[in-house]
Parts: sequence; structure tokens; C-alpha cells
Amino acid sequence: MKLDGIIAFVTVADCGSVNEAARQLRLSKSTVSERLTELEHSLGARLVSRNSRRFALTEDGVALLERARRIVRETNEAKEELTRRRGEISGHVRLAVPRAFGDLHLGPALYDFMQRHPDVTITADFDDRISDLGSAFDAIVRIAPAELPKLATERLTISRRTLVAAPSYLDRHGRPGSVADLERHQAIHYMDRGPDDWTFRAEIERVVARVEPRLRITSCFAMRDAAIAGLGIAWLPTFHSHQAIRSGALELLDIGVDPDITPITIAYHNGHGAPARLRALIDHLKLAFGDPPRWDDGLDL
Repeated sequence: MKLDGIIAFVTVADCGSVNEAARQLRLSKSTVSERLTELEHSLGARLVSRNSRRFALTEDGVALLERARRIVRETNEAKEELTRRRGEISGHVRLAVPRAFGDLHLGPALYDFMQRHPDVTITADFDDRISDLGSAFDAIVRIAPAELPKLATERLTISRRTLVAAPSYLDRHGRPGSVADLERHQAIHYMDRGPDDWTFRAEIERVVARVEPRLRITSCFAMRDAAIAGLGIAWLPTFHSHQAIRSGALELLDIGVDPDITPITIAYHNGHGAPARLRALIDHLKLAFGDPPRWDDGLDL
């Protein structure tokens, strides 16, 4: 068995398709398929059932998967042990990051880190749909309250979400002073599968406001810009809205509730600690963001 074939098999199994595995491995689809087929021939067993509509592991594939994952993991740990012994910060880091946070804050921090450590290369996938590591990534940055099971998790900083609106909108519709007042306003909602509700913490309770949407959209950038344009009230993380708040384009609303605070964390495989290059990156990100975060400096929160 060749290691390349085992890596291809594990990645295909974790991604659920050859196409996505090829993207994660930065290889052509044909190369991934060839490596997988070669592994099957060497084992004398079919590992994956393929057709145009369905992808699934065979019984032999299921039986092999955990052992194959362990081989890949132990190979990576062996490489990392040699790196640590040499005292080097080098090698490749594969990250998954929420898109907007990556564009605004993590990207610039990465560029500075790579200037400081020229022997480190990085693949960063800015995608809101990625919710777990699988075998395709070394670490995943998350803005979520719950930790991922079986993964080591470290806090980088926090995200505060607040209600904001343009002065022009508030001059036309009035400034809400309570949760109940919100129901007379228009909202700019992030479009997901949930209801158009805002849930706030007020002292020890949680209160819900259902605000009629003027705009529903899947981009926090577009939400911010729509709020600046005066279309309604948006509930946005301050890492999106801080510059508009400072410039006066958006106004923070005080309705007697606390800002929604969610940890921004980085999760990685819980083996023998973070590899040296990942450890250096985590420490760099913590310093770059600050805790409380630097983008909240000067905001009346």
C-alpha cells in the first residue's frame, strides 16, 4: 500500500466525494481516482461504491477507514516530531475559516505571520459551510458556543453581536428603546433555515423579538451595507460593523439587553498537542486579535 493512496481514501471518505477530495488535496480528480483505484488493487478489495448518483463506502471501506485515519495521523505526528526536534517552524498548515471573518481579520493576521515565518506555507479555505475538520484540515476557526467533540479547542478572542442602524433610518422610524419596540421596525436578516427571530439575553432571561424582514440575505457584508443604506436594523458582529460605527454611518442601539457574545475558537486534532507551526500560528492570532478584540476598542458596548 502506498501512503498517497491511503491519504486519498481517507480524504474521499471524509469529504464524501472525489471532487471535493481533489479540491482539498489540490490534485486533479483523475489523480485522486487513480490513487484510490491503485489502493483497492493492492488490497484486492473494493473500498468505495461509485455511480453518478451515489457515493458510499463498502463494508471493506468502513472496516479500513479508522485504521487508515490512524496511519495518516501517525505519519503526520512522526513528521511533526522530527520538526520539533530540529526546533523548526516550517511546513504546511491547512485552515478552514468563516468567510467574512477570514476576509476582514484572519487574512491580514496570516500575512503577517507568514512574513515572520518564511518556511511555513498555508492553505486557508474561507467557507461558512465547513463545520468539522475531517482529514482535509489541520485546524478550523469557529464562531460558535459549542466545542467540537474529540478535538482540542483554544479560544482566540470573542465576537460581540449588536443591533445597528443608519441615522437616516432612525430619523425616519424612531429609535427603539426596548425589545418590544423592535416589532414596529424593519429588519435586515441573515438568511438561514431558522425563523426571522432575534434572541437576546436580558439579565438572567432570554427574550425573543420577531421583526418583519425588509431584506433577507446570506452575506454579512451585504447586511452591513444595507443597514448603512437605511433599509432597516441589522444584528451584526462588531468585527463587521466597527468601522461603520466609528465613522457614524451606523449607530449602536440600546434596547436594554446585553450584546450577544460568542467565543472565536480554533480547534485541531487532539493528539500530542498542536504541531510547532500551528502552535506558533495560534499564539500569533491571539496576539493579533486581542481579547477583548482590538476591533471593539473605543466602541460604547
